[in-house]
This record gives sequence, structure tokens and C-alpha cells, in this order.
Amino acid sequence: MENFSRKAKLLKPFMAMDILERAQELEREGRSIIHLSVGEPDFPTPKAIKESAIKAMTADKTHYTHSLGVFALRQTICDYYRKRYQVKINPNQILVTSGTSPALMLACAALLNPGDRVMLSDPGYACYVNFISYCDGTPQLIKVHEDNGFQYDPQIIKDNITPDTKAILINSPANPTGNLLEKGRMQEIAECGVTILSDEIYHGLVYAGSEHSILEFTDNAFVFNGFSKLYAMTGWRLGYLIAPPRYIRVLQTLQQNFMISASHFGQEAAITALTSEEVVKDLEKMRNIYDERRQFTLKRVREIGLEVAVEPTGAFYIFANAKKFTDDSYNFAFEILEKAGVGVTPGIDFGKNGEGYLRFSYANSLENIAEGMNRLEEFLRAHKR
Repeated sequence: MENFSRKAKLLKPFMAMDILERAQELEREGRSIIHLSVGEPDFPTPKAIKESAIKAMTADKTHYTHSLGVFALRQTICDYYRKRYQVKINPNQILVTSGTSPALMLACAALLNPGDRVMLSDPGYACYVNFISYCDGTPQLIKVHEDNGFQYDPQIIKDNITPDTKAILINSPANPTGNLLEKGRMQEIAECGVTILSDEIYHGLVYAGSEHSILEFTDNAFVFNGFSKLYAMTGWRLGYLIAPPRYIRVLQTLQQNFMISASHFGQEAAITALTSEEVVKDLEKMRNIYDERRQFTLKRVREIGLEVAVEPTGAFYIFANAKKFTDDSYNFAFEILEKAGVGVTPGIDFGKNGEGYLRFSYANSLENIAEGMNRLEEFLRAHKR
């Protein structure tokens, strides 16, 4: 008899990883696979950041740090948010973590009791539901729709708040849709009086319009951010959490017990990431290349028969309607992988309301994206629903 814990058994697989792992098996068999499924920058980490880490390691900054993180980094994050969003935060409101996902896990662990509900969008990032459920919360799913760019309707949010609603989770720019939450909508949500969990990991990857931090509108918020996406540092596992002061001690206690601290040399490199003019130039080059890929991918997605109602302007995703081809996006994605040699993520991975959609990541070279779209176009011509 299996002796898995109840919580472990309730976790759902991350389908994007299922696709990736099958794609890697096919590659080992000699197949050519175009990866348009994984949300990971294909650029190297900027040189100045790497050099900073090497310098820190050479100086033996390889031991535990303060559990909240190196003070200089926390101060730098405060300076960054003040300059970018005109908001004032204190270094003692910041917890540096081994990636942004641990930050979300720690926040849920600090905030939720059994029966507490967290409102989140459907579709939305696949792992949110698992974080909430694992920490004894209950996901309260709110359907969002393609005709307005999968944005929350603040009135629907207000109508669905119950005494058990402990928090509202927002993500802008969003995974899987690539869309931004409009400033006015964000402000209305902030005024609902419920704690906001704001995932801001894709900030900086915006090609039209402007992203906003929830801290511009309320102090009653937990902000999740980090270095993985914008700075091409996914493997560095470095993120941070900005929290209301009253939660910091319990968050620190959780960190001390479960994570201890993020790597010292990584934190030193993060200071460089936030302050180096050379890094700013590297990021602008990457952003321009992403935008070129975004426009090309969007054009080709529409040409091959998929639909995108509102042009996505952030992150590196396009969430395309494929309902005229399938009502089973999971099996359809695997069929595309096996027959066309193209990895895409099934919409069902992001919630029931994502069924019939496919997520494309343009974090790949323009050449590879073009080849992937050509293969997919040929597959769809021959496909019969």
C-alpha cells in the first residue's frame, strides 16, 4: 500500500514539464525538437552579473547569510522599487529567497489556515493552485476571458469576496497569457480591502504599455519578484519577497527552519544586476530581441489558423485559442510533439478555463521559432478533429 502523504497525493503534475521531459527523450532518440513550451530565457546571464559572482566566490562569500538576506541587497531592492515605482519600502520588509517559488510558498505558509480562500484567475500559472492547497488554503478560481486579454473584472472580484477570502493573487505581466493588468483594474482590486499577493516576476519584460507594482496602490500586499526571467538567471535560484512588516518575523522563522538563506555569492551578483549600467544595456538588447520574436510569433500563430483576441505585450508567452482543432489540449500538445516535433504547453495546465488553448513561449531563437511554426502549420493542415 502506498504511504504517500495526503498533500503529496493531491499535487498535480506540471504539464509543461511533462512536455519538456518527453521532448528530451525524443531528442535522445535522435529527433529534432523545437522547444516553444518552456518559460525560460535562452540568453546567457549578463557578463557583469557572472563576474560579480566569481568575485564574490573568490572572496569566500560562500557561507550562510542573514536569514532575511544580505542587507546591502535588501537596501538595493528598496532603492530599485523607489526609483522604478516611486514607492517607499524598508529593507526589513524584504526576505531574499532561493527563487521566487519559495517566496510564494513561505507567504502561503505564513498567511493561510485551513479553510482560508485565495482568489486567483483561471487560467493562471499552473503551480499557484498547488502552493495554496499545500499550505491548507482553498483556491477560489475566477474565470477570465480572452476578449479582454484575460484580465480580472474588479466587479466580479468584489462580488465573489466572502468572509473566508484571505487574499487575491494577481500576476502582471501574466503567465500563461502574456497580458498586463490595466492600472485602473489593479487599483480597484487593491481597494477591495483584501490582502493582495502580487507576482511581479515578469516585470521589465514589457513591450507596450507599462507594468505597475501593487505597492503603488496598497501596503496590504505581498510582492514576489526575483532575477530568473528578466536577468536570465533561472538556474541561480534567487528571488525575494516584500511583505507587510507584521509578517516578517514569522516569514523569517519559516526561512530559518526550511531554507536558511539564499547563496551569498548569488546575492552579491544580484546587487550588480540591479545597479550596473552595463546590465541595463544588456537587458535592453534582450528586450528588443524578445519583442521582435513576439511580433513574429503572433503573426505566424494567427496565419496558421490559431486565434489571439488581444495582443499580449509582456513576459514571453502567447496564449492561443485552438478550439477549432481540439477540445483536449493535453493530448493535442503531445500529438504535436510526437508528429511535428514541436513542444507547446497545453492550456489545461493553467486551469479548466484554459482548455482548448495552447501556450507558446518565444524564449527561443527567431530561426527556431520560424521552423517550429512551419512544422506546426503543416501538422494543422493535415489534422482532422
